[in-house]
Formats: sequence, C-alpha cells, structure tokens
Amino acid sequence: MRLLLVDDEEEFVATLAERLSLRSIEADWVTSAKDAEKMIETTHYDLVLLDVKMPKVGGRELKKIIEKKLPGIKTIYLTGHGSEEDYQTGSAEAEYYLMKPININDLIEKINNALGKQGG
Repeated sequence: MRLLLVDDEEEFVATLAERLSLRSIEADWVTSAKDAEKMIETTHYDLVLLDVKMPKVGGRELKKIIEKKLPGIKTIYLTGHGSEEDYQTGSAEAEYYLMKPININDLIEKINNALGKQGG
C-alpha cells in the first residue's frame, strides 16, 4: 500500500510519514498541491491524505484535480480547524474527515477501512 500525504505543515507531514513507515505503510509527502500533482504523475498511490486548508489550493480543490488523473482514488481529509459545515461537506466527499492531532492507530484503522483491508 502506498499513500501520498499533502499538508502545508512540513514537520507534521514528515513525522506522520515516518510514523506510517514504521508500521510498514509506504507514504510519500509533499507540502503543496503543485508538488502533489507532480507526484501523482510518476507514482501510483492507493490513497491520498489531504489537508483541507492549505495556501493557494486546499485539499478539497486538490481532490478534484487528483481525481481527474486517478479516478476513484480513496481520500482522507485532515484538518486542524474545521467547522461542522466543513465536516459535513468533507465527510460526503471523502472516505474520512479527521481532526488533528491524529492518533496514529486510529488513522491506520481508517486507512485500512478505506482500502477495504481487515486488521492492521
């Protein structure tokens, strides 16, 4: 399984990728929508984790861009600050809409559920 993590908070996303790799989940990370678009051109991903609120292009807009190139890609939204309305909209568009800080075991469970895998 290979994931792409997109979040403008470099320390957060780098740490998250490292924690996932320690649990045998391959995770590449970038800090902008522009870099994410480059990554999906050259690498196959099973799932993308997108920060909802990023400068220039946010996660919801980026999801639309990615889906044009990878139809049906599984998506999990992450946010550090979202309203109930954001949650309702995001939950309808993605497999999961999660609030930071994220519990790594909960995240892995959600990733496995989104990809239809049992166990962790």
